[in-house]
Amino acid sequence: MSAFLEVKNLSVVFPTDDGRVQAVDSLSFSVEKGKTLGIVGESGSGKSVTSLAILGLQKGTRAEVTGEIWVDGKEIVSATESEVRKLRGKAMSMIFQDALAALHPYYTVGHQIAEAYLVHNNVSKKQAFARAIEMLDRVGIPEPQKRVNDYPHQFSGGMRQRAMIAMALSCNPSLLIADEPTTALDVTVQAQILELLRDLQKEFGTAIILITHDLGVVAETADDILLMYAGKQIEYGTVRDVLQVPQHPYAWGLLTSIPRLTGDPNLPLTAIQGAPPSMISVPSGCAFHPRCNYVEKADVCATRVPELVAIESGKSHSVRCHMDSELRQRIFSTQVKPQL
Repeated sequence: MSAFLEVKNLSVVFPTDDGRVQAVDSLSFSVEKGKTLGIVGESGSGKSVTSLAILGLQKGTRAEVTGEIWVDGKEIVSATESEVRKLRGKAMSMIFQDALAALHPYYTVGHQIAEAYLVHNNVSKKQAFARAIEMLDRVGIPEPQKRVNDYPHQFSGGMRQRAMIAMALSCNPSLLIADEPTTALDVTVQAQILELLRDLQKEFGTAIILITHDLGVVAETADDILLMYAGKQIEYGTVRDVLQVPQHPYAWGLLTSIPRLTGDPNLPLTAIQGAPPSMISVPSGCAFHPRCNYVEKADVCATRVPELVAIESGKSHSVRCHMDSELRQRIFSTQVKPQL
């Protein structure tokens, strides 16, 4: 099956008074219809900037976007704003991170869903309003005929997120980008939102990009994982490969810092030392080397940027690390795996 979305060597740079910010650096991946890609990384790693570039929302700004973004056979980077606007909402849509900030406080929820539907469909306002009620019902909003006239502040956090999903799916897009859709929601509502996305994906065959910092969410919902650090893709593969046999020290650090339901409760969590780098002054060589516990294993970590290489020929699992495969496997088996 050919990919509905294909990103090739995507780079996004923001010129600022303090210097050039390389927010995304040579990113490549693809997503097929009916599949979910989880993009994981700490705040500032370039996840949300990537999603905005795919939607073409950086056109007309100071951002310098290079590379190729193919959506259903159409190239986004070289397209005009009007061409991308026709695709946005119809072929691709987005669930933003903060529903309260994304929804307009002045207009009712139903008005905002109907407006999105009117833009891309030759229908009357009455038909668009009926579509808004239908979508609110589909995402599990009780009494949608009444709630369609409510304002965003009258909805709970979970219901606002459902309303955002209803708006994003009102035109049946083939690509849905969910930017941390369960942030600030309790675990019960989080599970309901993720279950809703799975059900809607089965119904519409939607390709989903799930942007998150929660590996548990990715493990439950995604087919593939793209791990980002300092704007670069540092590991990519299936959920099974990346979570069961992770290859990058950053992935090891993320996995060993998660609390476990089983095991010795007296053992301390192994946190990743330090903090993510400033994107204005990214460390030389491997950007992760100042925080890496295994930097002494390769003498070029601080001076040379590692290439993204496949773990095995014929497999999609790839990693950006100077340590050779045999050494990484030995470290994972003897030092990392016992902590998982």
